[in-house]
Amino acid sequence: MTESSDETFRVDRFTVPEAARDEFLAQVADTHHILRTLPGFVRDAILEKPGAPGELIILTIAEWDSTEAIENARKVIQDRRTETGFEPQEFMAKLGITPELASYHRLEV
Repeated sequence: MTESSDETFRVDRFTVPEAARDEFLAQVADTHHILRTLPGFVRDAILEKPGAPGELIILTIAEWDSTEAIENARKVIQDRRTETGFEPQEFMAKLGITPELASYHRLEV
């Protein structure tokens, strides 16, 4: 039988036009700088590969030690966005970025 642990991974996949890469990664860096300071943060990775012509695929992965930690992180980031007036959906639409966002739990097999 396969069991899952409380470790939670936020894995987000973005299809990014090459022209939007630097602006997008600046926003990712700002967000991950905050995440790295939060309780329960374990580690992260930002990965890139070529996509269709003129596009890149960028993955962001953040590992958390519990579901509670990722929920706290979500609130902290939302509060930051409210403070700064940043609207991620508008930002991505303006740059032509397509997101695929999900959380996963580690399986013990």
